Amino acid sequence: MSSLVDVRRAGGRFHTRAGWLDSHHSFSFARHWDPDNTHFGLLLVSNDDVVAPGTGFETHPHRDMEIITWVLEGSLVHQDSTGHNGVIYPGLAQRMSAGAGILHSEKNDSWTLTGDPEHQVPVRFIQMWTIPDEAGIRPGYEQLDINGELDRGGWTTLASGMPKHAAQRAIGIRQKHAALHVARVRPGETLEVATAPFVHLYVARGQVDLEGAGLLAQGDAARISRSDGRRMTAGPDGAEVLMWEMTATVAPR
Repeated sequence: MSSLVDVRRAGGRFHTRAGWLDSHHSFSFARHWDPDNTHFGLLLVSNDDVVAPGTGFETHPHRDMEIITWVLEGSLVHQDSTGHNGVIYPGLAQRMSAGAGILHSEKNDSWTLTGDPEHQVPVRFIQMWTIPDEAGIRPGYEQLDINGELDRGGWTTLASGMPKHAAQRAIGIRQKHAALHVARVRPGETLEVATAPFVHLYVARGQVDLEGAGLLAQGDAARISRSDGRRMTAGPDGAEVLMWEMTATVAPR
């Protein structure tokens, strides 16, 4: 069967705006509900968040979810009930396994981190959720700086539970049918999209020309069913792209 590409434009996403938060949701989230847009493959959440300085998400619970956070600008402070804490910055990937239950907070403490009260900048990050293979697992946390791999070009596997990526330097997730890759694509550079039953491409910055689908700008996504290895080429300013490769989908309820 032939590949099918469903392009979702940035302007069509759900939008949450509070005094401290500006968030765009690729799928149904919180009060935003569309029964025809709850997931793609195994990906349930892809939120593009901007959090104002000195604010953030207060302590809140999660359960039975693999949560990946990728910072694009600024820095984010993470703390959770398992005792893990850290600062997430561009090029450092983070995974939190909620498992049987976890509490955590995420704050933009940019001025605290630099020691300069005048240095207060928003933090922008993409947070993505996928279901684990098994419910009720022990909660966990992992982070990894992959700036060196990104600088070498091409796709870098950021997080994966697929056996074929076991030998790669990447964060592990408890989902054997999913992997997340990222690329900082140089101007005019062409990369091949993964061949898989389900591929979700998200343009985090810049723009790319996706073979057979046309131009994708910042905030646009392509949901590719039966992906056939088509190519994408970065625009004149380059691009940063997140690509989920998935071999299964959420089971119908």
